[in-house]
Amino acid sequence: MSGDNLLGDFLKARRGRIRADEAGVPSFGRRRVPGLRRDELARLAGMSQHYLTRLEQGKDRNPSAQVLRALAIALRLDRDETAHLYALADPPAAIDDHGEAAEDVQQLLDSWTGTPAYVRSRRFDVLAANKLAMALSPMYTPGRNLVRDVFLDREVRTLFPDWEEIAAQTVAALRAGADLRDPETAELVSSMLTDSHFRALWANHDVRPSRNEIKRFVHPAVGPLTLRRQALSIAGAESQVIITYQAEPGTPSGDALARLL
Repeated sequence: MSGDNLLGDFLKARRGRIRADEAGVPSFGRRRVPGLRRDELARLAGMSQHYLTRLEQGKDRNPSAQVLRALAIALRLDRDETAHLYALADPPAAIDDHGEAAEDVQQLLDSWTGTPAYVRSRRFDVLAANKLAMALSPMYTPGRNLVRDVFLDREVRTLFPDWEEIAAQTVAALRAGADLRDPETAELVSSMLTDSHFRALWANHDVRPSRNEIKRFVHPAVGPLTLRRQALSIAGAESQVIITYQAEPGTPSGDALARLL
Protein backbone atom coordinates (compact mmCIF):
# COMPACT_ATOMS: atom_id res chain seq x y z
CA MET A 1 0.00 0.00 0.00
CA SER A 2 1.70 3.19 -1.12
CA GLY A 3 1.78 5.66 1.78
CA ASP A 4 -1.39 7.57 2.57
CA ASN A 5 -1.90 9.45 -0.70
CA LEU A 6 -5.00 7.45 -1.54
CA LEU A 7 -6.75 10.16 -3.57
CA GLY A 8 -3.64 10.92 -5.63
CA ASP A 9 -2.93 7.24 -6.25
CA PHE A 10 -6.48 6.70 -7.47
CA LEU A 11 -6.39 9.71 -9.81
CA LYS A 12 -3.07 8.63 -11.35
CA ALA A 13 -4.24 5.04 -11.80
CA ARG A 14 -7.49 6.01 -13.49
CA ARG A 15 -5.78 8.62 -15.67
CA GLY A 16 -3.47 5.90 -16.91
CA ARG A 17 -6.43 3.80 -18.03
CA ILE A 18 -8.14 6.39 -20.26
CA ARG A 19 -6.93 6.34 -23.85
CA ALA A 20 -6.62 9.66 -25.63
CA ASP A 21 -9.06 8.60 -28.35
CA GLU A 22 -11.66 7.56 -25.73
CA ALA A 23 -11.49 11.03 -24.21
CA GLY A 24 -11.58 12.77 -27.57
CA VAL A 25 -8.05 14.09 -27.19
CA PRO A 26 -6.12 14.46 -30.48
CA SER A 27 -3.07 12.22 -30.57
CA PHE A 28 -0.15 12.73 -32.90
CA GLY A 29 2.52 10.05 -33.21
CA ARG A 30 3.59 7.63 -30.53
CA ARG A 31 2.66 8.49 -26.94
CA ARG A 32 5.09 7.98 -24.08
CA VAL A 33 2.34 7.19 -21.58
CA PRO A 34 -0.47 4.62 -22.04
CA GLY A 35 -3.22 6.89 -20.78
CA LEU A 36 -3.93 10.59 -20.57
CA ARG A 37 -1.13 12.99 -19.77
CA ARG A 38 -1.63 15.19 -16.73
CA ASP A 39 -2.10 18.31 -18.83
CA GLU A 40 -4.73 16.53 -20.94
CA LEU A 41 -6.78 15.47 -17.92
CA ALA A 42 -6.49 18.95 -16.42
CA ARG A 43 -7.81 20.46 -19.64
CA LEU A 44 -10.71 17.99 -19.83
CA ALA A 45 -11.64 18.66 -16.19
CA GLY A 46 -11.37 22.43 -16.59
CA MET A 47 -8.61 23.00 -14.06
CA SER A 48 -4.96 24.00 -14.11
CA GLN A 49 -2.27 21.40 -14.54
CA HIS A 50 -0.61 22.83 -11.43
CA TYR A 51 -3.70 22.12 -9.32
CA LEU A 52 -4.08 18.59 -10.70
CA THR A 53 -0.40 17.99 -9.92
CA ARG A 54 -1.00 19.06 -6.32
CA LEU A 55 -3.94 16.65 -6.07
CA GLU A 56 -2.00 13.72 -7.51
CA GLN A 57 1.01 14.42 -5.30
CA GLY A 58 -1.14 14.66 -2.18
CA LYS A 59 -0.24 18.31 -1.54
CA ASP A 60 -3.90 19.30 -1.77
CA ARG A 61 -6.37 16.81 -0.31
CA ASN A 62 -9.54 18.88 -0.08
CA PRO A 63 -10.93 19.37 -3.59
CA SER A 64 -14.40 20.83 -3.86
CA ALA A 65 -17.43 18.83 -4.95
CA GLN A 66 -17.32 20.71 -8.26
CA VAL A 67 -13.72 19.61 -8.86
CA LEU A 68 -14.54 16.01 -7.97
CA ARG A 69 -17.51 15.96 -10.32
CA ALA A 70 -15.38 17.36 -13.15
CA LEU A 71 -12.69 14.74 -12.53
CA ALA A 72 -15.26 11.93 -12.40
CA ILE A 73 -16.67 12.99 -15.77
CA ALA A 74 -13.24 13.44 -17.37
CA LEU A 75 -12.07 10.06 -16.05
CA ARG A 76 -15.30 8.39 -17.21
CA LEU A 77 -15.93 6.94 -13.75
CA ASP A 78 -19.05 4.85 -13.14
CA ARG A 79 -21.30 5.35 -10.12
CA ASP A 80 -19.30 3.08 -7.80
CA GLU A 81 -15.99 4.61 -8.83
CA THR A 82 -17.38 8.12 -8.40
CA ALA A 83 -18.60 7.29 -4.90
CA HIS A 84 -15.13 5.95 -4.10
CA LEU A 85 -13.52 9.15 -5.40
CA TYR A 86 -15.74 11.28 -3.15
CA ALA A 87 -15.01 9.03 -0.15
CA LEU A 88 -11.26 9.38 -0.66
CA ALA A 89 -11.58 13.16 -0.74
CA ASP A 90 -13.86 13.27 2.30
CA PRO A 91 -12.72 10.54 4.70
CA PRO A 92 -15.62 9.03 6.64
CA ALA A 93 -15.69 9.19 10.40
CA ALA A 94 -14.17 6.16 12.08
CA ILE A 95 -16.60 3.26 11.81
CA ASP A 96 -16.51 0.51 14.39
CA ASP A 97 -16.61 -2.92 12.78
CA HIS A 98 -17.90 -4.07 16.19
CA GLY A 99 -15.55 -7.07 16.09
CA GLU A 100 -18.41 -9.51 16.47
CA ALA A 101 -21.98 -9.94 15.35
CA ALA A 102 -24.84 -9.32 17.75
CA GLU A 103 -26.41 -12.35 19.43
CA ASP A 104 -29.73 -11.85 17.66
CA VAL A 105 -27.92 -11.80 14.29
CA GLN A 106 -26.29 -15.15 15.11
CA GLN A 107 -29.73 -16.50 16.04
CA LEU A 108 -31.06 -15.33 12.68
CA LEU A 109 -28.24 -17.11 10.83
CA ASP A 110 -28.86 -20.31 12.79
CA SER A 111 -32.57 -20.19 11.93
CA TRP A 112 -31.72 -20.43 8.22
CA THR A 113 -31.01 -24.15 8.38
CA GLY A 114 -31.17 -24.62 4.61
CA THR A 115 -29.27 -21.47 3.65
CA PRO A 116 -25.52 -20.92 4.10
CA ALA A 117 -25.14 -17.50 5.72
CA TYR A 118 -22.37 -15.55 7.39
CA VAL A 119 -21.54 -12.02 8.53
CA ARG A 120 -18.43 -10.19 7.38
CA SER A 121 -16.90 -6.85 8.22
CA ARG A 122 -15.73 -4.16 5.82
CA ARG A 123 -12.25 -5.75 6.06
CA PHE A 124 -13.75 -9.09 4.99
CA ASP A 125 -13.25 -10.63 8.44
CA VAL A 126 -15.84 -13.35 9.08
CA LEU A 127 -17.66 -12.37 12.29
CA ALA A 128 -20.38 -15.03 12.47
CA ALA A 129 -21.70 -17.96 10.43
CA ASN A 130 -24.19 -20.80 10.55
CA LYS A 131 -23.25 -24.47 10.27
CA LEU A 132 -24.22 -24.76 6.61
CA ALA A 133 -21.92 -21.87 5.63
CA MET A 134 -18.98 -23.52 7.41
CA ALA A 135 -19.86 -26.82 5.73
CA LEU A 136 -19.83 -25.04 2.36
CA SER A 137 -16.27 -23.91 3.09
CA PRO A 138 -14.03 -23.52 6.16
CA MET A 139 -13.23 -20.02 4.88
CA TYR A 140 -16.62 -18.95 6.26
CA THR A 141 -15.59 -19.80 9.82
CA PRO A 142 -15.59 -16.86 12.26
CA GLY A 143 -12.10 -15.49 12.69
CA ARG A 144 -11.07 -16.10 9.09
CA ASN A 145 -10.35 -13.33 6.60
CA LEU A 146 -11.85 -13.85 3.15
CA VAL A 147 -9.24 -11.82 1.30
CA ARG A 148 -6.39 -13.89 2.72
CA ASP A 149 -8.22 -17.15 2.07
CA VAL A 150 -9.16 -16.31 -1.54
CA PHE A 151 -5.55 -15.62 -2.46
CA LEU A 152 -3.50 -17.75 -0.08
CA ASP A 153 -5.55 -20.92 0.55
CA ARG A 154 -5.07 -23.50 -2.21
CA GLU A 155 -8.27 -25.32 -1.25
CA VAL A 156 -10.24 -22.13 -1.87
CA ARG A 157 -8.81 -21.91 -5.38
CA THR A 158 -10.19 -25.37 -6.16
CA LEU A 159 -13.53 -24.47 -4.53
CA PHE A 160 -14.23 -21.75 -7.12
CA PRO A 161 -14.06 -22.81 -10.79
CA ASP A 162 -14.23 -19.07 -11.62
CA TRP A 163 -11.41 -18.22 -9.22
CA GLU A 164 -9.88 -15.48 -11.39
CA GLU A 165 -13.20 -13.64 -11.46
CA ILE A 166 -13.75 -14.21 -7.73
CA ALA A 167 -10.29 -12.84 -6.94
CA ALA A 168 -10.91 -9.68 -8.97
CA GLN A 169 -14.33 -9.18 -7.37
CA THR A 170 -12.87 -9.61 -3.88
CA VAL A 171 -10.23 -6.93 -4.40
CA ALA A 172 -12.68 -4.51 -6.01
CA ALA A 173 -15.18 -5.01 -3.18
CA LEU A 174 -12.50 -4.53 -0.51
CA ARG A 175 -11.44 -1.25 -2.10
CA ALA A 176 -15.08 -0.15 -2.41
CA GLY A 177 -16.17 -0.98 1.12
CA ALA A 178 -13.21 -0.75 3.48
CA ASP A 179 -11.82 2.41 5.02
CA LEU A 180 -8.29 2.32 3.65
CA ARG A 181 -7.16 4.73 6.36
CA ASP A 182 -8.05 2.21 9.05
CA PRO A 183 -4.75 0.81 10.45
CA GLU A 184 -5.96 -2.81 10.45
CA THR A 185 -7.14 -2.51 6.85
CA ALA A 186 -3.84 -0.91 5.86
CA GLU A 187 -1.99 -3.80 7.53
CA LEU A 188 -4.14 -6.34 5.68
CA VAL A 189 -3.48 -4.73 2.31
CA SER A 190 0.23 -4.31 3.04
CA SER A 191 0.58 -7.98 3.96
CA MET A 192 -1.34 -9.08 0.86
CA LEU A 193 0.88 -7.09 -1.50
CA THR A 194 3.46 -9.86 -1.19
CA ASP A 195 1.11 -11.97 -3.32
CA SER A 196 1.73 -11.10 -6.97
CA HIS A 197 -1.84 -11.75 -8.10
CA PHE A 198 -3.33 -9.55 -5.37
CA ARG A 199 -0.72 -6.87 -6.05
CA ALA A 200 -1.61 -6.71 -9.75
CA LEU A 201 -5.35 -6.48 -9.05
CA TRP A 202 -4.88 -3.88 -6.31
CA ALA A 203 -2.84 -1.72 -8.70
CA ASN A 204 -5.87 -1.57 -11.05
CA HIS A 205 -7.84 0.51 -8.51
CA ASP A 206 -11.06 -1.23 -9.59
CA VAL A 207 -14.07 -0.46 -7.38
CA ARG A 208 -17.14 -2.68 -7.18
CA PRO A 209 -19.23 -3.35 -4.04
CA SER A 210 -20.51 -6.86 -3.35
CA ARG A 211 -23.74 -7.47 -5.20
CA ASN A 212 -26.38 -10.13 -5.58
CA GLU A 213 -25.11 -12.52 -8.24
CA ILE A 214 -24.58 -16.17 -9.16
CA LYS A 215 -21.52 -17.97 -7.81
CA ARG A 216 -20.30 -21.46 -8.69
CA PHE A 217 -18.64 -23.87 -6.29
CA VAL A 218 -17.06 -27.30 -6.66
CA HIS A 219 -17.38 -28.80 -3.21
CA PRO A 220 -15.04 -31.73 -2.39
CA ALA A 221 -17.89 -33.76 -0.86
CA VAL A 222 -21.05 -32.93 -2.85
CA GLY A 223 -19.66 -31.67 -6.16
CA PRO A 224 -20.80 -28.67 -8.24
CA LEU A 225 -23.17 -26.07 -6.82
CA THR A 226 -24.62 -22.98 -8.49
CA LEU A 227 -25.89 -20.59 -5.82
CA ARG A 228 -27.30 -17.08 -5.77
CA ARG A 229 -25.42 -14.78 -3.41
CA GLN A 230 -27.26 -11.99 -1.64
CA ALA A 231 -25.69 -9.21 0.42
CA LEU A 232 -27.89 -7.82 3.21
CA SER A 233 -27.21 -4.81 5.42
CA ILE A 234 -27.70 -4.95 9.19
CA ALA A 235 -29.60 -2.09 10.83
CA GLY A 236 -27.49 -0.52 13.55
CA ALA A 237 -24.29 -2.19 12.31
CA GLU A 238 -23.81 -0.67 8.89
CA SER A 239 -20.19 -1.82 8.72
CA GLN A 240 -21.34 -5.45 8.74
CA VAL A 241 -22.92 -7.39 5.89
CA ILE A 242 -24.87 -10.66 5.89
CA ILE A 243 -24.01 -12.86 2.93
CA THR A 244 -26.37 -15.70 2.02
CA TYR A 245 -26.25 -18.39 -0.66
CA GLN A 246 -29.43 -19.91 -2.06
CA ALA A 247 -30.05 -22.68 -4.57
CA GLU A 248 -33.02 -22.86 -6.90
CA PRO A 249 -35.52 -25.33 -5.40
CA GLY A 250 -35.61 -28.70 -7.11
CA THR A 251 -32.24 -28.29 -8.81
CA PRO A 252 -29.15 -30.51 -8.45
CA SER A 253 -27.54 -27.64 -6.53
CA GLY A 254 -30.44 -27.65 -4.06
CA ASP A 255 -30.06 -31.41 -3.57
CA ALA A 256 -26.27 -31.04 -3.13
CA LEU A 257 -26.73 -28.25 -0.59
CA ALA A 258 -29.13 -30.44 1.43
CA ARG A 259 -26.45 -33.16 1.60
CA LEU A 260 -23.87 -30.87 3.15
CA LEU A 261 -25.20 -31.43 6.68
